[in-house]
Amino acid sequence: MTASTEQDRDHAFPMLMRALKLPAFARYADEVSQEAEKEGWSFRQYLRHLAELEIEERRQRRIERNLHDSELPGEKTLATLSRARLPAKVQKMLPTLCDGAFVERGENVLAFGLPGRGKTHLACAIGHELIQRGRRVYFTPTFALVQRLLVAKRDLVLEKELARLDRFDAVILDDIGYVQQSREEMEVLFTFLSERYERLSVIITSNLVFKEWDKIFKDPMTTAAAIDRLIHHAVILEVTGTSYRTDEAKKRAEPATTTESAE
Repeated sequence: MTASTEQDRDHAFPMLMRALKLPAFARYADEVSQEAEKEGWSFRQYLRHLAELEIEERRQRRIERNLHDSELPGEKTLATLSRARLPAKVQKMLPTLCDGAFVERGENVLAFGLPGRGKTHLACAIGHELIQRGRRVYFTPTFALVQRLLVAKRDLVLEKELARLDRFDAVILDDIGYVQQSREEMEVLFTFLSERYERLSVIITSNLVFKEWDKIFKDPMTTAAAIDRLIHHAVILEVTGTSYRTDEAKKRAEPATTTESAE
C-alpha cells in the first residue's frame, strides 16, 4: 500500500463516520488516536473510547432537544429553587421525585398551595431534572392546554393531539385552579386526564384544594371522577409558607423605608 493511498483512506475516514451518523467518531478520531498511541491502548480500547464519546454527545443532544420541546421556563431549575423555604416533608421527597421513578410507574404529582408559595418553580425544577435523566417533559399553563385541545376538537383532530401529548412522559399543568371552564372546556380537560390515567404522568399545581375543584369541573360527578383518577397513583405536596413575591416586595421596600426614616 502506497503512502498516498493510506492518506486518501485517512481523509475518507471522517466522511465514512458521518455517513454512518457517527459525528463524534469523525470529530475525535485523530485526537483519541494520538492519546491511544501515547498511552499504549489496544484497538478495542481506542474504539470503546470513541463509542463512549459518541454516546455522551447523543445524550447531550437529546437533552437539549427535549429541553427545547418542553417549553419549561429556563430559570426555574433545581439550582435556583429556594429549597430551605419548602416544608420539611417536601424537601425530603424532592430528591426521590427528581430521580423520576414515579414516571416509570405512571404516577402523578399534585402540588397545592396559596399563590406565591413556589409551586410552579417546584414543578419546573422536577421537570428539568427529569429531562436530565432522559425523560420527555412538557410544561403548559392549564388554560393554554385547554384552548389547544378545544381547537383540536373543533378541527376533529383531538385524538391526534392527545397522541402528540402522549410522547411526553410527564405533562406539567400549571395553575389548574385558575381555569374556570365552560362545560366544553371541562370536557376536553377531563378527556386529557382520563387518557393519561395509569399510563403517563401529570404534574399539577393548584391554588384550590380538592373540595373546591367543583369550580373547575362544574359537575360534581365529573369532579369526583377527575380527582379519583388523579389521586389513585399520586404524590401530594402541600407547599406552605409565606409568599415569595410578597417577601421580595418587602425586601425591595426596606432600603427606601430606612432612607425615609433617616431623613
